[in-house]
Amino acid sequence: MMNVDKLIIGVDSALRTLLTSAQTARPVPGNELPEAVLTDVEKRLSCALMRVNHVGEVCAQALYQGQGLTARNEVVQQTLLRAAREETEHLAWTERRIAELGGRKSVLNPFWYGGSFAIGMFAGMLGDKWNLGFLAETEQQVGAHLSSHLQRLPDNDEKSRAIVKQMEIDEAGHATMALSHGGVELPLPVKVAMKLGSKVMTQTAYWI
Repeated sequence: MMNVDKLIIGVDSALRTLLTSAQTARPVPGNELPEAVLTDVEKRLSCALMRVNHVGEVCAQALYQGQGLTARNEVVQQTLLRAAREETEHLAWTERRIAELGGRKSVLNPFWYGGSFAIGMFAGMLGDKWNLGFLAETEQQVGAHLSSHLQRLPDNDEKSRAIVKQMEIDEAGHATMALSHGGVELPLPVKVAMKLGSKVMTQTAYWI
């Protein structure tokens, strides 16, 4: 049976993610760089891509919280919750950059959070090695997604690019951490399903 304290922590995390501004212990990457002069088209592109990245971090918070609630091993639970705390910095960075660009966050964030939380809980119920394998695969797919954004962001939007580059580094570290704690490679059909789900999310968040 799920520990009541863990459930309370999960609810608190959801409310903080959706209703308050995230905080960061590390400096925002690229904070010292000057703001580039962007055309309207370039600014809309940067806003849309950073909104997608922000949604990804909302989903990461929910996934890790759900996985942490159902993980069986205390070490695995702490690994997942530590990763969630580190992802909070990404949430703060992308939220701040969206505001600087004059954009908006996705109005579907509560939906993204709820769906990802349910997926995370299900992954945790499968057992710790699959739970960690799911985390590793998620981070590897996110890393590929961030790499594609570096190809699409305007060349002169150095502030956004600095944030995405550091996020890419951090996500690779989370994947390595999950595998080092016993995560296993997921079956190909599961990987494909994850990619399809991610595609739906990113394409929707780009506009809404």
